[in-house]
Amino acid sequence: QVQLVESGGGLVQAGGSLRLSCAASARTFSNVRMGWFRQAPGKEREIVAGINWNGGAVYYADSVKDRFTLSRDNTKNTVDLQMNSLKPEDTAVYYCAARMIVGPSASSDYKYWGQGTQVTVSS
Repeated sequence: QVQLVESGGGLVQAGGSLRLSCAASARTFSNVRMGWFRQAPGKEREIVAGINWNGGAVYYADSVKDRFTLSRDNTKNTVDLQMNSLKPEDTAVYYCAARMIVGPSASSDYKYWGQGTQVTVSS
């Protein structure tokens, strides 16, 4: 199993920055893909960014490209999301998620989820 814990959410003014961190625990990270998702009230959950644990296959949603940046710290087993130039429409609960990409446990759906952290951007 994979256990995930998000931190770093909060209240920020438009144009400001926040850094979200996802701490992961697993027996192995060799075949893991990490993703950041968000869900605003009344809206569907959407993917924000994704990265394989080895750093490959980086993805950003068009709505956050050039503003959000993924980074990894293999020593701490964390994946961070640096969010700059925040807009009110970025307001949502942000979730860290994981899935296996090869082997018998591989799936197209993210099966492991953190508890979520609230990000609120004021105008």
